[in-house]
Amino acid sequence: MSFGDPNNPYGQQGQPPQQPGQPPQGQPGYGYPQAPQGVPPQGQAGYGYPQGDPQQGQPGYGYPQAPPPGTLQANSGYINVPVLGTVQVPTMGRRLGARAIDGVAIFVVYLIFSAIGLAGAMGAADDIDACGLAGSPGYDQCVTDASAGIIATAFGAILIFGLITLLYEWLMIAFVGATLGKMALGLKVIKENTGQVPGLGGGFIRWILPMVGSLLCGIGTLLVYLSPFFDNSGKLQGWHDRAAGTLVIKK
Repeated sequence: MSFGDPNNPYGQQGQPPQQPGQPPQGQPGYGYPQAPQGVPPQGQAGYGYPQGDPQQGQPGYGYPQAPPPGTLQANSGYINVPVLGTVQVPTMGRRLGARAIDGVAIFVVYLIFSAIGLAGAMGAADDIDACGLAGSPGYDQCVTDASAGIIATAFGAILIFGLITLLYEWLMIAFVGATLGKMALGLKVIKENTGQVPGLGGGFIRWILPMVGSLLCGIGTLLVYLSPFFDNSGKLQGWHDRAAGTLVIKK
């Protein structure tokens, strides 16, 4: 049988004597405020709390931040676009395939209008034959009128063909973001800074640059369509895309 300290009548049995300056076990020391349970000491982050100061722009651990618009994700072929989020940049093979489909569609239209122009020219040639013999009264005027008809028919067919080509490429890109070829291969043209379709202005700029290049015997147009190969940003933007602020993505 053991007894407490004879000098401490209120001591409890079974507890070792306390050292001077230390509070009793299980009780807070007098004059030494204890930190509340669950609150980490100052300067130390508690377990389960994300670190980082939001006011300093530092994200907490476990909370990934979305990359800013237009940022390529480790050159993986994906890019972050406003509104749309993360989208994929298509390969040049797919883009050239879409251009080939559009070329076939335009060529069919060209054949149709060429046939119309040829029929008009043949009709005008018949009118020349109907003018009679050379030197007969009114022959010269008849030939002049028939020749003017041939020229007007040919230029009319070219003008209508060019107008249809303009409206096809321009308006479909402006309001839909895709031509028939791009629709077939799952591509879409968007504004890089908004994620929306290019609109009239962007669609026209994107169309006019290849057309200006066609003045150089078509070499300029070919260079414009191949210019995405020269883009080292990884976005595969052609010269016409950069001028219009557009980007081709995979839907």
